[in-house]
Amino acid sequence: MPILTPSPATIAEAARHILSGGLVAFPTETVYGLGADATQDKAVAAIYELKSRPSFNPLIAHVAELAIAERYAVFDTRARYIARRLWPGPLTLVLPRRKEAPVSDLVTAGLPSLAIRVPDHPVALQLLYAVGRPVAAPSANRSGKVSPTMAEHVEAEFGNRLAMILDGGPTRVGLESTVLDLTGERAVLLRPGGITRETLEASLGEIDVATPDQPDSPKSPGMLLSHYAPRLPVRLTCDDPQPGEALLAFGPDVPEGFAEVFNLSPTGTLVEAAANLFAALRALDKPEFSGIAVMPIPPQGIGLAILDRLRRAAAPR
Repeated sequence: MPILTPSPATIAEAARHILSGGLVAFPTETVYGLGADATQDKAVAAIYELKSRPSFNPLIAHVAELAIAERYAVFDTRARYIARRLWPGPLTLVLPRRKEAPVSDLVTAGLPSLAIRVPDHPVALQLLYAVGRPVAAPSANRSGKVSPTMAEHVEAEFGNRLAMILDGGPTRVGLESTVLDLTGERAVLLRPGGITRETLEASLGEIDVATPDQPDSPKSPGMLLSHYAPRLPVRLTCDDPQPGEALLAFGPDVPEGFAEVFNLSPTGTLVEAAANLFAALRALDKPEFSGIAVMPIPPQGIGLAILDRLRRAAAPR
């Protein structure tokens, strides 16, 4: 499976692979996505098989612009307003699916809604325009494991089982998109992510927040209790070392006594910490350590999304 530098030729080749039913990994501003033609049942089924992903867990359809998204989902005034303000960007909207939309039922997990977004990455947008169809693209890792923020992470996860990987370098945001459900009268935050709740409420007013675990019928990815998990156990809000533990640190004051330390942000910057989170979990997930301890993260802004990922990483498996 080649890792290729994006160019007009390699992007056109990637589009041909997707249109012929293949799987292609590509960068977005959040994490690397595992892309398949969202209109082909067999292609979407290949995503579930490769990721060992539960079939009741829906996928996000990626498109190149709002006008294209409106062909597949029903946008009311709220949805159109927030999309115009925050797309392209790390925001997924869950909207009523158009009955005539040629999207595989595997993408929606049989639900009448569709999760859809326009990513903010030049390679992703060029690929989506070249494909000309919605691309289902969950994170390019096995289900429940740590998401990839570099092309090398994807290669380590899937070896030669993909048609190709487009290498866009490290992702900018480093956390998956925020997911906002607009299928009801009140907006509901299903998953915190790259767009903060405060930003959403500045445009929409007060929004509700979904309960953290809906295993039977999640409306979006990232809602299962155990998710984003390394192989090692994760222990939260710790500064006391246990034998053999590595430390996921945050800020300038790092306690001593840990087997290894990865500081998400020595200056205590939450945006930097978010961008480094998944790479840090991968770097510390080594067999010579007994577990990963995590220093406290401020519960504000994008820190809420970081804490969401860490709680799921630490959840019982």
